[in-house]
Amino acid sequence: MKGVLTKRFLLCVLLGQLLSFSLTATSVITTELGNSGWAIPCSQSLFFYFTLNLLYTPYTMYRYGFGAWARMLKTDSWKYVLLAAIDVEANFLVIKAYGYTDLLSCMMLNAWSTPACMIFAFFLVKARYHWSQVLGALICITGLALIVVSDWTTDKNYPANNRVLGDVLMILGATGYGLSNATEERFVRERPLYEVIGQIGFWGTLINATQGAALEHDLYLTAVWSGKTIGLLIAYTCAMLFLYSCAPILFRLSSSPFYNLSIMTSNFYGLCFGLGLYHYAPYFLYFIAYPLIIVGLLVYFLVQTPESIEMEVVARGKQAEKEKEAGTKKVVGDRV
Repeated sequence: MKGVLTKRFLLCVLLGQLLSFSLTATSVITTELGNSGWAIPCSQSLFFYFTLNLLYTPYTMYRYGFGAWARMLKTDSWKYVLLAAIDVEANFLVIKAYGYTDLLSCMMLNAWSTPACMIFAFFLVKARYHWSQVLGALICITGLALIVVSDWTTDKNYPANNRVLGDVLMILGATGYGLSNATEERFVRERPLYEVIGQIGFWGTLINATQGAALEHDLYLTAVWSGKTIGLLIAYTCAMLFLYSCAPILFRLSSSPFYNLSIMTSNFYGLCFGLGLYHYAPYFLYFIAYPLIIVGLLVYFLVQTPESIEMEVVARGKQAEKEKEAGTKKVVGDRV
């Protein structure tokens, strides 16, 4: 049993760090887009939501049949609308917060997404935490605090335009991230991944397009369109596709709180990008913080097994009939 848990832990850590790296890449690309004169938050998200929808919605129709997919919309679309809306607005609020408060406040307040996710998971997936998991989360947050101290020491901060407004926006966005992750974990423990991801893309596209048309239509007149900005948008979309496609797998292998703890290392990968792009100088605390977060993940995972491994994923339509005839059910990753 311990050997199985060790392999699962190593797989979760590897996947978590790949997701953390992808998240860092999206932040760097967003910064570069702003520096290049292209800063349209809703539309930036719209491209990847649309691509997500383009990939997963037709596949869901193929697996279920159009009739079963339409019935799913009729019965469950309101749940996915809420999930997509929370996800879209959390992204929007966090991007806006970076424009008002300073970097260090953003980093610290964004860490609230982890305890928020643990609280929401307690109710949504009935997660029950062992004291060792709370200890593991605190160790990870300590590692993040060391990274913040490193950035403060090396003067990577920038002045705040409106600290109070920015901090409120960041807290709201971090709470939204926690709720979104816990809710998505609940969904992927009940439905196939392609259904959940496709619905996030489907409704996220509609919500983003509506919000962008209302709030950002004037920005298209001043945005700088060039080969560089188009290339950055493509790179951003690819990184977000990987993030949104693989995060639900980590939710199944471990949990949404484990995912939130894993991406605390994203600031370390930010340093790696910064060494080449912004000529950052590494500070010794970074090399203490990174392994400390990994130790926190180990404590969180291995002393007590993940809080909600058991699940009952139910497919629909043609896919459900195929599984019934075959008498098999594959849960982790996808039902293929």
